[in-house]
Amino acid sequence: MYHSFKEMSVWKNAMIVAEKIHDMTDQLPKKEDYGFTSQIRRSALSISANVAEAYGREHSAD
Repeated sequence: MYHSFKEMSVWKNAMIVAEKIHDMTDQLPKKEDYGFTSQIRRSALSISANVAEAYGREHSAD
């Protein structure tokens, strides 16, 4: 059993993906920083955020 979501390999892999996506989007035009680039980066970060959120749910209703 995990003591934290940060110990989970799926969360660690999601963070690696987010880092790679961030690096890849650095090469996009600066005019896209608040549009397409931002949307891609937020979606990549949401993977790890969703894993962390699901880890915290231990209620029988969930």
